[in-house]
Amino acid sequence: MIPQHPLRDFVAACRVTDGASFTLAGRRTDDDGDLGLDKQQGNEALKEAVSRISDQQERLYADARWSVLCIFQAPDAAGKDGAIKHVFSGVNPQGVQVESFGAPSTRERAHDFLWRHNIALPRRGRIGVHNRSWYEEVLVARVQPSILQAAPLPATLVGPRIWAERLEDIAAHERYLARQGMLILKFYLHLGEEEQRQRLLARIDEPAKNWKFQAGDIADRARRSEYLAAYDEAIRATAAPHAPWFVIPADRKWLARLLVAEAVAEAMEALDLQFPKLGPEARSSLLRARDLLA
Repeated sequence: MIPQHPLRDFVAACRVTDGASFTLAGRRTDDDGDLGLDKQQGNEALKEAVSRISDQQERLYADARWSVLCIFQAPDAAGKDGAIKHVFSGVNPQGVQVESFGAPSTRERAHDFLWRHNIALPRRGRIGVHNRSWYEEVLVARVQPSILQAAPLPATLVGPRIWAERLEDIAAHERYLARQGMLILKFYLHLGEEEQRQRLLARIDEPAKNWKFQAGDIADRARRSEYLAAYDEAIRATAAPHAPWFVIPADRKWLARLLVAEAVAEAMEALDLQFPKLGPEARSSLLRARDLLA
């Protein structure tokens, strides 16, 4: 077991609730928070955090008033899939739904950009995990203009303010969801340029990882500065106490997973979820049932 205060302090340092002056340039991708942990110790701490999430998920399900939405955004090879796998590995699968969002289908394009994400939101008592999200519409579509040009939108609505308008819509939507009892946690896995290069090379050189490599990964890497600028603006416009961003240093996969797990565990514990308590009549009925079983 590791001391909790340094880890919680590190998670707090990753948390962004006011994006007024935020910039990714001021965030190290290899930051270790001076925790003094090695990989083995980090993995043990991860198990403890996952256990806490599992306990909270059971309470969440029984309470059935709150829901939890965890959004994951990151550049290619940053480790979103691995983080989701390891952080939610110990949670009852009946209480978690994971959705991965790629390019919109023809049907999805026929709706507003929030639609396909809204129909995948977790209901009360459940944890929803979105691997990519509505933020793609102010990131990928912004950096690659051809995507917006191909969208079936009225020409009069596609102007220079569309990105600010979409960010305004996202911020308002997240505020609405929070007011309906949804705990929103947004994670950006901040991967260094050199570490990304090494991971992409591994996808090419190691046969078991070849399936992960896509030609578009190289094109996206060449636009790194554009993506970082788009992320800067997205985080500045949507970071809020009710929908915080966690900018997670992702050069060490095991540490990134630990920070995500600790952030989820802490946020769920702060809800003070309780198992429902029976009233006198229900308690009497329960005791009668016990007598019959005995």
